[in-house]
Amino acid sequence: MHIKKNLIFLLLSLAPVHVFADGDYEAGKIKAYTCTGCHGIANYQNTYPTYHVPRIGGQNKEYLAISLKAFRSGERQHKTMNLQAEALSDQDIEDIAVYLATQTKNGNAE
Repeated sequence: MHIKKNLIFLLLSLAPVHVFADGDYEAGKIKAYTCTGCHGIANYQNTYPTYHVPRIGGQNKEYLAISLKAFRSGERQHKTMNLQAEALSDQDIEDIAVYLATQTKNGNAE
């Protein structure tokens, strides 16, 4: 019986742990501060090229994470976003996505 418990413990300790499952709201709040410089301003227009900067508060968490990873990899092209995202780890992206997903369109937490 003792050997069986040790074997189970060994197998569980070798199993991969999904570290980035949920993200950390408080860490995301700090990390997303830079995002609000553009995405937190109502009706903000980018100077060059000129376009409407989307509000991302309240957006779907999975969409935000996928988008940030695509900017980080260069799959999605926008010089500012590529530079911002290239320094983000997977955990940073999960934290930011969790935080932003809980925001309403007016920027307040739900």
